[in-house]
Amino acid sequence: MNTSADLLNSLKIDRNAPPPPPSRKGLWIGLAVVGVAVLAAAGVFALRGGKGVEVSVAEATAIGGTGAGNASVLDATGYVVARRMATVSAKVTGRVREVLIEEGQKVEEGQVLARLDPVDAQAQRALSESQLAASQSQIASVQAQLKEAEANAARLSTLVAQKLVSRAQFEQAVATRDALRAQLATTQRNAQVARDGLRIADNGVDNTIVRAPFAGVVIAKSAQPGEIVSPLSAGGGFTRTGIGTIVDMASLEVEVEVGEAFIGRVKPGMRTETILNAYQDWKIPGRVIAIIPAADRGKATVKVRVGLDAKGDPRIVPDMGARVGFLEDAKPAQADAKPGVLVPAAAIAQRGDRDVAFVVNGGMASLRKLTLGRTLGEDREVLAGVAGGEQVVLDPPETLADGARVTVAPAAASDE
Repeated sequence: MNTSADLLNSLKIDRNAPPPPPSRKGLWIGLAVVGVAVLAAAGVFALRGGKGVEVSVAEATAIGGTGAGNASVLDATGYVVARRMATVSAKVTGRVREVLIEEGQKVEEGQVLARLDPVDAQAQRALSESQLAASQSQIASVQAQLKEAEANAARLSTLVAQKLVSRAQFEQAVATRDALRAQLATTQRNAQVARDGLRIADNGVDNTIVRAPFAGVVIAKSAQPGEIVSPLSAGGGFTRTGIGTIVDMASLEVEVEVGEAFIGRVKPGMRTETILNAYQDWKIPGRVIAIIPAADRGKATVKVRVGLDAKGDPRIVPDMGARVGFLEDAKPAQADAKPGVLVPAAAIAQRGDRDVAFVVNGGMASLRKLTLGRTLGEDREVLAGVAGGEQVVLDPPETLADGARVTVAPAAASDE
């Protein structure tokens, strides 16, 4: 009985007893759920709406798969030079009377560029004319004497046959006639010498006129009226050696220096593509004219002459800086040939044992496995994995993963 009463008493609720402590198990479960939700939202924000990793990009360039042969096997820098250029001077020393050229002026072959003071040359010509006139007057005098001597000899010839004059008189007349004949020949030769001297004096007068040896453009004016010019240097600063410099713009070409280690890639007649430093968007086609058969020991280079197809273009001027790309020869088209692209070598990374690159598309980095081809300068040929025009990440960090959010660096963005 007592036992049953005790059991019934234990089931009674003591309303005066203090409440039991609350349980925190549900609170911890709620906080864990909220934390997981926050982390998930942060991950989604980082992948889709965050700023992402800042990267530099470059565009993959298609090189074609039809055997066009547009890939550059070698690049070299050089300068535009003129194969036909002349500093025009007078053939004689003299004072400049007038200069008829200015820089940038086009001149034709034979056009008068300048004139020297012709006073001395004209005086020499006048002296030669006087000498010729004197020789011609001597010829007339000797001819008159010879005519008289020939008539006298003929007359005495008849008289000596009739024995009316002595033999000695006849022989003297014949000797006088022969002497005058010899004197006439000498006088005629002297007249010819005087005539030649006059022709030389005429050339001397003509040498005071400076003419253009060929058609071209004046790039320098070296003399002014009143200065002394001489074809030979006088050793001082007051004597000019030229009137001006003329360049035949149709003879412009590019001269580059190629390292000895790479000269084997260059062949005469090889197609080229030249870009002038002043016009970066203008690609000028051309061909290799010649490889100079001499090397520079100090720089270990060989000079190569490159011709330009755009001859006579006014944008091309001497001494311009230029970059020449030597293009590979065209190859026969193949049915199974696939287009390739050129990407900078810095865009190729290693993930495991594979060559990969990261392509930027819509702000996301997409990992591409690559099939590589040749090495062309600082670029690599990619046969598969990247298409022409796609943006590839340069120097991708080791932490960059497929699908990561990226932001193109401002410098790279400005170049696009």
